[in-house]
Amino acid sequence: MPSRSVFDAGEIRSEFENAGINCKFIPLIWKHVLQNPDGDFEQVPSLPSSAYLLLRSKFKHLSSSLHSATDSSDGVTTKLLIKLQSGALVEAVIMRYDTRLGKYAGKPRPGGPRATLCISSQVGCKMGCKFCATGSMGFKSHLSSGEIVEQLVHASRLTPIRNVVFMGMGEPLNNYSALVEAIRVMTGSPFQLSPKRITVSTVGIVHAINKLHSDLPGLNLAVSLHAPVQDIRCQIMPAARAFPLAKLMDSLQEYQKKSQQKILIEYIMLDGVNDEEQHAHQLGKLLDTLEVVVNLIPFNPIGSLSQFQTSSEQSVSSFQKILRGTYNIRTTIRKQMGQDISGACGQLVVAQSDKRSVENPLLVDIEDLRVR
Repeated sequence: MPSRSVFDAGEIRSEFENAGINCKFIPLIWKHVLQNPDGDFEQVPSLPSSAYLLLRSKFKHLSSSLHSATDSSDGVTTKLLIKLQSGALVEAVIMRYDTRLGKYAGKPRPGGPRATLCISSQVGCKMGCKFCATGSMGFKSHLSSGEIVEQLVHASRLTPIRNVVFMGMGEPLNNYSALVEAIRVMTGSPFQLSPKRITVSTVGIVHAINKLHSDLPGLNLAVSLHAPVQDIRCQIMPAARAFPLAKLMDSLQEYQKKSQQKILIEYIMLDGVNDEEQHAHQLGKLLDTLEVVVNLIPFNPIGSLSQFQTSSEQSVSSFQKILRGTYNIRTTIRKQMGQDISGACGQLVVAQSDKRSVENPLLVDIEDLRVR
């Protein structure tokens, strides 16, 4: 049986080139598959006859299937459980917003309804962050570029997707080649996503950050920092030992010099660990020479796996005020979405049984930030 996804761009281009078939037909095939969930390759119009034979023998319409789609109680979040051909499961989350709600700089917000898709890049994760449910799974496997793109295909059949964030299961920069290939597909026909509407989040894989802008210019970089000093970072993020904070900061300086874009800093708020006033001052000084937006993330408890507690709203607010007032750093507080379906930040883990209640949202989410 053919096993490769037709969205594995490198594979299908190689097969077409070897067979002497013009690669200009590939986006037409992708468009057909995107728009025809129950179709087959024979229905793709105007292909050379050799292309039909090649597609039938070596590729699948989709190599994954949508196992389930679970809506949150408020209807704004949908968690997708996607079954890969290996039998493994990964999760993706659709988050719906109306950008006209609330105000920005004292004025009404422009825009309208839109949806952001949070995508996974691996089955499990080897980073082992102690506050993240996915990290408790350990690392299972990388996703192929096609399996990454297929998450967008499945989600697009439920709702139009405007933004993509690589903040699901796995460390995207540990699956670098597949990530780059998948994003290049997403920014081309038929998806046509703007690089400015794609965000890649990383714990700080320095060597990959150093080449990311050259390979994928224009996209948004988010760094899961979570601590202002190396020793705290190592305590809660074991992988940080391989990427010292000083080297990470140097790589971010160079990345920003090349990209001329603000960098998103993700900072999960852990009660008594990294949420005190001294930590806010340390973070402000650490980021002083960078153009950043800091996104404070209230910790999502993960049941019996958790050794941390959520910071109080007062602590989060005080932290934000120090960064804004003393260091003039734009700082937002992550809006909590999808907690009742375990779809919130840090909760993506297959077969997790703990149930959680919905909390009131705080402020804006990362996808509401205009990062240039």
